[in-house]
Amino acid sequence: MILRLSLFLWIAAAMLGGFLWAPLVTALGASTRVLYFHIPSAWITVLALGWSMLHSVQYLRTRRLDHDDQAAAAAELGVLFCIVAAVSGALWAKAQWGTYWNWDPRETTIFFLLLIYGAYLALRSAIEGEEKRARLAAVYSVMAFVTVPFLIFVVPRLYATLHPSPILPQQGERGAMDPRIRICFLAMLAGFTALFFWILSLRVRLVRSERRALSESAAQS
Repeated sequence: MILRLSLFLWIAAAMLGGFLWAPLVTALGASTRVLYFHIPSAWITVLALGWSMLHSVQYLRTRRLDHDDQAAAAAELGVLFCIVAAVSGALWAKAQWGTYWNWDPRETTIFFLLLIYGAYLALRSAIEGEEKRARLAAVYSVMAFVTVPFLIFVVPRLYATLHPSPILPQQGERGAMDPRIRICFLAMLAGFTALFFWILSLRVRLVRSERRALSESAAQS
C-alpha cells in the first residue's frame, strides 16, 4: 500500500512539476507538456515488448507457463502504452501541424507496430489449449520483436520527418533542454517504468489466479 501510494505521489508530483514549474519550449509552446506522457509511453512500449520477447524465449527454452504469463501480460501492456503514445502524439501533431494524423514516418511506424501486436493478441485469443497457445504465441512474439527496433528507431530516420529530433539535446547544443524540463521528464520516465512493472505484476497474478480457479473447478467436477 505504501509503495503504491508513493508511486501515485511521485507521478502526480512530476506531472505538476511539468505543468506548473518547468518552462515551455519556445518552439513548441503549450504542446511541450505532451512530452511528459508521449516519450515515457513510447519507452514503456519498447520495454514491454522486449520483456514479452525475453519471456517468450524463456518459455520456448523451459516450457514453463509462468514465462508465457509474463509474455502475454507484457504484450498487452505494450499495446496499451503504444496506444497512449499514438494518441498523445496525435494531440501534439494537432497542436503543431493542424491535423491529428498525416502519416508522418513515426506515425506510420507506430500504426504498423499496433497492427503487428494486435495480431499477436488475436492469435492468443483464437487458439485453445494452453501449451499450444503458449508455444505459437512465443514464436510469434520473438519474430515480431525483430521489427520493433526497425519501426521505432531505424525506419523513421530513413525518411524526412517533422517529428522533433533529437528529443533530448545535450547541454551546450542548440535547443538544449532546460534542466527543469529534464528533471520532470526523467521523473515521469521513472514513474511510468515503475507503473508498468506494478501493473504487470497485477495482471500476471490475475491470470494465475484464474488458472488455479479453473483447475480447482475441473478437479471438483
